[in-house]
Amino acid sequence: MFRSIAKKSVQDQMVEVLINNASVMVAKGSSVWTAMALANQTATRLAPVTSQSRSAYCAMGVCFECMVEINGMPNQQACMTEVESGMRINLQQITVDSQAQLTANHLATEISDGAANE
Repeated sequence: MFRSIAKKSVQDQMVEVLINNASVMVAKGSSVWTAMALANQTATRLAPVTSQSRSAYCAMGVCFECMVEINGMPNQQACMTEVESGMRINLQQITVDSQAQLTANHLATEISDGAANE
């Protein structure tokens, strides 16, 4: 169903990535989603409200179901991002509870920064 758009010379080069802390070798030029599928790691994120596992749906950048954390940065589209050697790819676990904690931490930082600047 899918074929690589990478040039053959690029496909012959392999890169190592970490997917949920497991080392995976994948062809340079592959998408993060391709690497995940080849490694049988198809869960990309948890649904924010129900915490159910989600996975890529369209694999062409439209549905945003394939959001993962790459090198510590959340909300990266796995299907639209090319792998790079040493890339750390993790299941995105932003839920209602974790988002509330992130917001609380951000507000606390802003309040303490504001007090320090006065």
